[in-house]
Amino acid sequence: MVSGCMSNTKEKAANPTSNAKDQLVLSVGAEPEGGFDPTTGWGRYGSPLFQSTLLNRNSDMKIENDLATGYEVSSDGTTWTIKLRKDIKFSDGKPLTAEDVQFTFETAAKNGTAIDLTNMESVKTMDEATVTFKLKEPQSTFITLLVSTGIVPKHAYSKDYASHPVGSGPFKLVQWDKGQQVIVEANPEYYGKKPFFKKLTFLFLNEDASFAAAKAGKVDVSYIPSAFSKQKIEGMRLEALKTVDNRGIMFPYVKSGQKTKEGIPVGNDVTADLSIRKAINVALDRKALVTGVLEGYGSPAYTVNDGLPWWNPETVFPDANVNEAKKLLADGGWKDTDGDGIVEKGALKAQFSLVYPSGDVSRQSLALAAADMIKPIGIKINVEGKSWDDLGKMMYSNAVMFGWGSHDPLEMYNLYSSKYKGADYYNTGYYSNPTVDEWMNKAMLARTEEAAWDNWKKSQWDGKTGSSAKGDASWAWLVNIDHLYLVKDKLDIGKQKIHPHGHGWPVTDNIEDWRWKE
Repeated sequence: MVSGCMSNTKEKAANPTSNAKDQLVLSVGAEPEGGFDPTTGWGRYGSPLFQSTLLNRNSDMKIENDLATGYEVSSDGTTWTIKLRKDIKFSDGKPLTAEDVQFTFETAAKNGTAIDLTNMESVKTMDEATVTFKLKEPQSTFITLLVSTGIVPKHAYSKDYASHPVGSGPFKLVQWDKGQQVIVEANPEYYGKKPFFKKLTFLFLNEDASFAAAKAGKVDVSYIPSAFSKQKIEGMRLEALKTVDNRGIMFPYVKSGQKTKEGIPVGNDVTADLSIRKAINVALDRKALVTGVLEGYGSPAYTVNDGLPWWNPETVFPDANVNEAKKLLADGGWKDTDGDGIVEKGALKAQFSLVYPSGDVSRQSLALAAADMIKPIGIKINVEGKSWDDLGKMMYSNAVMFGWGSHDPLEMYNLYSSKYKGADYYNTGYYSNPTVDEWMNKAMLARTEEAAWDNWKKSQWDGKTGSSAKGDASWAWLVNIDHLYLVKDKLDIGKQKIHPHGHGWPVTDNIEDWRWKE
């Protein structure tokens, strides 16, 4: 058996001394359209706030207990046994038991939405404080589902639960004025460290309105885009939080000629050429993108999971090298024979479209800047803004400026596994490499997360091949975008873990640690 019996970090604590200012107003991101139901995806990117999870990740990304007191994985990796604390109550005073855990995961599996439980054969209660998950095959990434899935109460779950959540998390929902705000109060039944703040108001404002609210002194925390980062606001400081919220160019990996079962074109003859993809990766100046587009608030990106425990640092390479890029193209048979500044191979010109979701200013800026950087090596990139509907029809045959970034290595599997070619927004380039598949399958079948890490790293680059730019270069990852917040000078928001994709709720993941500094 592999045991995960760790000390609980969320121990009971006495109520802190009441502070005259024990309330906060925050404008930290978008309103969750689907509401606050973890069984349909709420809390996947950051703390579920109203609900608790079986396990969590600390600020160093290490797994710790939350509702669980420990877990064991069978020697064949298919049975996970979770032991629960016995002192947990939901915000309505009813106890949380193994039955609620079973109900949550069965409901999530039935919903079949954002939470992938297709590998879960069954979940059963052994007693009030023991749950057993039976998997169809070993899955090292199953632990992430135990970290990200908030537990809902069987007795208080109904079709309108998403609007009226009951949970065992640090806060409870008091009021939701849709399109405007959510008001929450500290949950008196919470078993963990009691939050310093008793009431939080989340305002749903766009970037301009959020900045204006900070300027007017109406919010304690405000998310802002990098374009506003140079403007100082008295009494507030800028917090630039590191992320894996990345942006990158997905290249169609196969030649044109195929179609999806819906008849949508697949493949692109230019981007299917390895020397084109490699030359673009080498020519791009990622540091200049961070400086010029993100005002310095970000970092160069080389994979979908830079800086996480399963990232391979060997994927980093020297870029901004126009001469090296030109040599790669020449060696690949691409030459400018007609003197128009665009290289060609036979009758094929090195030009293609790069599409991005219209209305997304940062993706537009990155796409235009990248196209400018690539032009001197003889590749013409036509940048086009499109609706998501149009993107859905174009993304298998055109390069796309996508954004990803998750605390789950499963995301890497979804983007690069040949199993997911053309599956929704995942492997839209139809990338396939049997060696990469093999490394990733080994990682998935490992019994523990840590045992999988070396295989995940080798899938990115094993010294000979891999999904990264050193290998097949099926993407040109560009930048990881810092999440920027204006924070009241005396407000301590604790040690933040590296943020996933999506501004907003992840910043509240450690809300129990927030407090006013003396």
